[in-house]
Amino acid sequence: MKLEHIALWTYQLEQLKEFYVGFFEANLDAHYRNENKNFESYFLSFKGGARLELMTMPDIPADTSTPQAQRTGLIHMAFDVGSPEAVDALTQKVEDAGYEVLGRPRTTGDGYYESVVLDPDQNMIEIACNPSEKNSN
Repeated sequence: MKLEHIALWTYQLEQLKEFYVGFFEANLDAHYRNENKNFESYFLSFKGGARLELMTMPDIPADTSTPQAQRTGLIHMAFDVGSPEAVDALTQKVEDAGYEVLGRPRTTGDGYYESVVLDPDQNMIEIACNPSEKNSN
């Protein structure tokens, strides 16, 4: 069994799409639009098979929680970039583009090397690698 995809609602469909395509090398699938429901979405595919669905519809209520707060539901997504050097480089690239870095690159208690950044909708994204595992990236 495998996880098929994760879906996110957004009011910034194009900006979120460009963030994941530009920084996380997502492959863009076709744009979908349902005129009757005023619904739009993109599926983004990542190396290794994971997919992310970005969706927008004008009457979806805004989430008023803060990105740093722990809460039920999706708390973060993690992308394995293969090496500590790649974590450092991508974190810097995201920050240089004006996005917030919540957690600087570091080794965690469970052995991962990771940083935490916010996407355009304030979702927490871990940029990570597990140096103890051999990666195919």
